[in-house]
Amino acid sequence: MDKKIQTAVFGGGCFWCTEAILQRLKGVVSVLPGYAGGHVKNPTYEQVCEGTTGHAEVTKFEFDPTQITFRDLLEIFFTTHDPTTLNRQGNDVGGQYRSAIFYTSDEQKAEAEKFIRELEKNQTFKDPIVTTIEPLNNNFYEAEDYHKNYYNRNSGKSYCQVVINPKLEKFKKKFAEKIKQE
Repeated sequence: MDKKIQTAVFGGGCFWCTEAILQRLKGVVSVLPGYAGGHVKNPTYEQVCEGTTGHAEVTKFEFDPTQITFRDLLEIFFTTHDPTTLNRQGNDVGGQYRSAIFYTSDEQKAEAEKFIRELEKNQTFKDPIVTTIEPLNNNFYEAEDYHKNYYNRNSGKSYCQVVINPKLEKFKKKFAEKIKQE
């Protein structure tokens, strides 16, 4: 892969969770929640939540591959959500919460496919991985402003306390060496 700043897009359930994790990684230079993979142009959060647009809640981010590799990002992604539940993460149910990788290059597609094959070969999960690997194809729509930087602005709210905090704690324990210094 080219060693300049790269873009990747992950859908791992609620984008607030994925955003909170990615924001804390060394080498990740920007993080933006949004929607990808659907058939409606410029969908709203309400439309996506109805489950009729085909979009997934995703997090688009830029990273410096000299500081963190795409493979490292895949490992973190597969560790911090359940890639074996179809269209669901915890209590969030519907296609908008699907596990998905929207690749921005042929190299990302190949690396994601290889990584999933390795997870399956090693039987990392007891159930089959259902994560989709889809082309981004300029099909990313930025989420509304109130979704951006959600956890950092709302960490005391119940969803953050009950859902995001446990994911962050697990992430911090397993990937301490990859976390930015505060």
